[in-house]
Amino acid sequence: MKKSIFGMLLTMESLFMGFTTLVALYYHHTAGESDWKALLWTTLITFACGTLLTSYGHTKLGRTTKQLSRGGAYIIVGLTWVVFSAFGMLPYILYEGLDIDIASAYFETMSGFTAMGATAIPDIEAMPHGILLWRSLTQWMGGLGIVVFSFAILPVKDLKNSTMFIAEVSCLTINRLQPKIGATSRRLLLIYLVLTALCTFMYWVGPMGLFDALCYSLSTVSTGGFGTHTANIGYFHSAYIEYVCAVFMLICAINFGLYYYLSIWRVRECMKNEEVRGFLFTVVGLVAVFCLLFRFTTFDGSVAVPQSGEEVFRTSLFHVASIISSSGFQSEIYDYVGWGTPFWMPTVIMMIVGGCTMSTAGGVKMMRIIIYLKYAFREFRTHLHPHAVISIKFNGRVIAEQHIRRVMSFLVIYVFILVLSCALMTMFMGYDLTTAFGAVVTSLGNTGPALGELGPAGNFVAVSPAAKVFLSFLMLVGRLEIFTVLFLFMPKAWRL
Repeated sequence: MKKSIFGMLLTMESLFMGFTTLVALYYHHTAGESDWKALLWTTLITFACGTLLTSYGHTKLGRTTKQLSRGGAYIIVGLTWVVFSAFGMLPYILYEGLDIDIASAYFETMSGFTAMGATAIPDIEAMPHGILLWRSLTQWMGGLGIVVFSFAILPVKDLKNSTMFIAEVSCLTINRLQPKIGATSRRLLLIYLVLTALCTFMYWVGPMGLFDALCYSLSTVSTGGFGTHTANIGYFHSAYIEYVCAVFMLICAINFGLYYYLSIWRVRECMKNEEVRGFLFTVVGLVAVFCLLFRFTTFDGSVAVPQSGEEVFRTSLFHVASIISSSGFQSEIYDYVGWGTPFWMPTVIMMIVGGCTMSTAGGVKMMRIIIYLKYAFREFRTHLHPHAVISIKFNGRVIAEQHIRRVMSFLVIYVFILVLSCALMTMFMGYDLTTAFGAVVTSLGNTGPALGELGPAGNFVAVSPAAKVFLSFLMLVGRLEIFTVLFLFMPKAWRL
């Protein structure tokens, strides 16, 4: 069964590669670009492997009535992202015009599928259109989730396993939006497509060509951060583009379940959502904080800063939207490390917090932060009233203690991984503490820019191969929210 599922998922990936190959062929005939060969070979290799694996287990998958165990479902989800990245990196390796090693190619691909947006390629403009589109497509697929895509597209009933859905779209209190996971996935995909089409149109009516508009919309809706230019959004020198990008980053950092409820006119479900209210309140507060910082901070003149009141507001809004949504896009004025410590410290906090559950954003997620704060407040009240029975409510409903324990365990493991990863990067990979801390935080949060030499003014090109592989692992841990990846290292889960 597992081989068949992997086969079908690889076949689905090859379809996206095939679409990219057609685009590359178009630019081969119009602009003489030659990346179509690398994309075509990648498509054929992926499709052949997918077909073989599907055929190998087709009989068992078609006749069995046994559902996947919880451990098996988690393992399949975790390995799917690893395998997808392994095949997805082939265009970077096979394209002769791009001098890149395997570690960098895998880092670039994992950065795409996890919607992190950090790049190991120094000159984006030198890349052909087909490769650029594939980079953006990896983020678009990974933003919604590879398994969610499969549930929405593939017709095999045995693949509709709710445990697999939860393993990828991890959240605390999943209220099934429809009785069937397949129907839920198709509705989420439809919402995703509508947002992508709308974002593409809004970019296109501005100073973007159609190709740029498509690529940037794929990255924006997935809160990824890849672009078609090294200067990213700042390349267009357009206030309109920055506002459009900021708005869509925030839209896609909100729980997609709300858009589902809006689509069926259940507005009350949206109005009482504490997580979204907390997220929007945090965004407004942070924008105000950055505006005040720009107003009262003295700069030395070596770094670009906004001048007019409108520039201050736009730069603050874009920066907050880019980081808290884990997009990592760069506007025309973007160097928060150069602005000084008062700017990059709240930026790191935003990287850790991230967006809402069931969104394309990364980070710890606003729901966990709210529940943790309520838990801390309950503990304080319990000290004052030892015999009181105090429940924690979220969206008007009492949260079960097992969910609260899950939040606490998640935060403890997150801090442990953060500290251990920083120690490994400083002790064995030779990075200073600031650079190591920034790289680990941005990888776990799937944000993109980090601190120190890996800040917004730099990139990950010079990072050692070992560090790139390690950071790729942290990207996956952050994207699948720790537990799904940790199952891969539990022998008991493999036996199940």
